[in-house]
Amino acid sequence: MNNVYKLHARLIKTGLQNDPLSLRPLLLSCAASAPESLSYARCLFALIPSPDTFAYNTLIRAHAHSSPSHAVSLFSTMRRGGLSPDYFTFPFVFKACARLQIGLETHAFVIKLGLASDSYIQNALIGFYGSLGSVVGALDVFGEMRVRDLVSWSSMISCFANNNFGYEALGLFQEMQLLESFKPDEVTMLSVISAVSSLGALELGKWVDAFVSRTGLKLTVSLGTALIDMYSRCGSVDNAIQVFNEMTVKNVLTWTVLINGLAVHGRGKEALRVFYEMEKTGLKPDDVAFNGVLVACSHGGLVDDGWRVFNSIKKVYGMEPTIQHYGCMVDLLGRAGLLHEAFEFVDRMPARLNAVIWRTLLGACVKHNDLKLAEKAKERIYELDPNHDGDYVLLSNAYGGVGRWLDKADVRNSMREKRIGKNPGYSLLSAEEMIYEFVSGDNSHPKSKEIKDFLISIIDDLRVEGYSPHISNVLHDIEEEEKEQSLSYHSEKLAVAFALLSFKDRRTLRVIKNLRICYDCHCFMKHVSDKFDREIIVRDRNRFHHFRKGSCSCQDYW
Repeated sequence: MNNVYKLHARLIKTGLQNDPLSLRPLLLSCAASAPESLSYARCLFALIPSPDTFAYNTLIRAHAHSSPSHAVSLFSTMRRGGLSPDYFTFPFVFKACARLQIGLETHAFVIKLGLASDSYIQNALIGFYGSLGSVVGALDVFGEMRVRDLVSWSSMISCFANNNFGYEALGLFQEMQLLESFKPDEVTMLSVISAVSSLGALELGKWVDAFVSRTGLKLTVSLGTALIDMYSRCGSVDNAIQVFNEMTVKNVLTWTVLINGLAVHGRGKEALRVFYEMEKTGLKPDDVAFNGVLVACSHGGLVDDGWRVFNSIKKVYGMEPTIQHYGCMVDLLGRAGLLHEAFEFVDRMPARLNAVIWRTLLGACVKHNDLKLAEKAKERIYELDPNHDGDYVLLSNAYGGVGRWLDKADVRNSMREKRIGKNPGYSLLSAEEMIYEFVSGDNSHPKSKEIKDFLISIIDDLRVEGYSPHISNVLHDIEEEEKEQSLSYHSEKLAVAFALLSFKDRRTLRVIKNLRICYDCHCFMKHVSDKFDREIIVRDRNRFHHFRKGSCSCQDYW
């Protein structure tokens, strides 16, 4: 801002403070100093008797990212004043509209003005539609482009990646390499890495990592951090550590991403060690870093360490704990079976409670078979969020676990009356650069009968090894055989049976599940990993489970 003040003072001294041409460099300096300079820029703008298109464009550009509502307001004022927007106006208008999730009519205005074929505007439109979640809209613009530059391809790849079209993003990246001579830059590769992360496909991740090295791209903080996150989400935290060690410059986010990766892979003590190493470098942990290390303590049962970290947020760093930090502590205490301590902690919380906090307590109460506290937590949840399917399922399972079948039936009837449906469980198996999907109890897979027959034979063999299906949470009013069959066809079991049937080598089996893995499937995976001498990695809704030789990385603490 000092440069802005000096330039303005010089204009006043020379009597040019109201000259539109002389004000241009001053407005550009304000734009470069945004967001600190925004209020000052608006004051300067108000002094201009008749702002031209350049002045409006400069102010819109300055506000587009950090104050999008002001940017859109300036655009509206510009139109009402009779000024015609140009090629430089719309890219920043679309950026502001994307942040506000508005502005579809602006595309029509661009077409009306005859500017729809400009590549800068088209690139902005791809990003705009991608931000709105309209992949079709972005594809329409991309398909109409006569000339595409690297930004065009990168924007479309990013649109695919950010809207969970991972394979389409990678396919477009390969198409760009075949059709164009562009060398991918850091922005392109960040989108490609994001696509691989969403798929959890380790082999593709290794290929992307090698591609980055082969093309000579510098391992910047952003690129290295993205690779660490990618490897963690693809199930290989050791590769993430290797990338981390290769980086010469790291920021707080880099350390935090590694801490989170170690946490969800059940390596809580290592995550704590990395957190303390970060502190020694002089970097100040932010809210996200504290959240990551508290999650690590929670998944590892490190209660004393968790308290130490939580207390340091205020005592050492002078920060106020967020609702997420409180939630992590509730989860930590609940997982450790300290239910009354968790309830007391909630009662003392200065932050406003939400349904997530109570839902965390409900899950802990169900896990530790404390029905009285579970019912208390469910009552509080009902006041805040009465129609969440997971709460009913948890309470239903709790009743089934202690044989209160009438209460279990009442909960299920209540779900039907309120038309609350349970999300079906599905699992994705990644193998040979392909993704195979399995849905619990579904018969649509072309090898469904073969897979189920093989799965039943596996279960029969595992009984000899000591495995017994855990059927306490299945409905009471069906026969024992039906209860076991209901458990047998859970999606992750179908995925593993298919893999064992289809791939005879010693490869690691990688499964992504949309729900939390159940107790029975967890036991099943341990037995299968031992009997077939295969490593199985299951990424469920909460964390990774690495099954090897009859044991799991979570040490049955999840």
